[in-house]
Amino acid sequence: MSESLLVHHCSPTLAGVKTGNMFSCDCKCSKELNREIRRINRKLVPKGLRVIPLKLHNGKALIYVYRPDKLAGDLNNKMACELLKQCGYSLKSSNYSVVELIRRLDVCEQFPHEIGLFLGYPPEDVNGFINDKPHNCKYTGIWKVYGDVESAKKTFAKYKKCSEIYSRRWSDGCSLEQLAICV
Repeated sequence: MSESLLVHHCSPTLAGVKTGNMFSCDCKCSKELNREIRRINRKLVPKGLRVIPLKLHNGKALIYVYRPDKLAGDLNNKMACELLKQCGYSLKSSNYSVVELIRRLDVCEQFPHEIGLFLGYPPEDVNGFINDKPHNCKYTGIWKVYGDVESAKKTFAKYKKCSEIYSRRWSDGCSLEQLAICV
């Protein structure tokens, strides 16, 4: 897993404007992946970020980059708590919820749709996707929107602009440590 992939897929999280991002990468050796994740975490944890592998399967790894403090706040939302309870989460803590998400990714036949809560998507949109199905959404961008379309459009634009700026800064030679904002 390269730092370049992390910057490409996780700029809004690195910038502190998003709770988390996920991306997949090749994983030929889990020991090497874990070594790389530890190296990157030594740079990012002091900035309030964490990188973990969520799932390894068929030579691929699903990587989660997130801000634990921001996730704790997101998961304390009343609707988010209700959705997680419906999905079988115990709600002991946000860290424990991440562990439960990893377990669900391993045992569920379908991708667990509550994953949007771990990415900072609005709970009403995650609820809409789970309960109303994807056909009834009002707008589609980074996620399917069932609630406030104008707010979502502004958020999508902010994430896009952030990714463009970070891509340019990375190309200009900024390091991962320089791009990761401490919030």
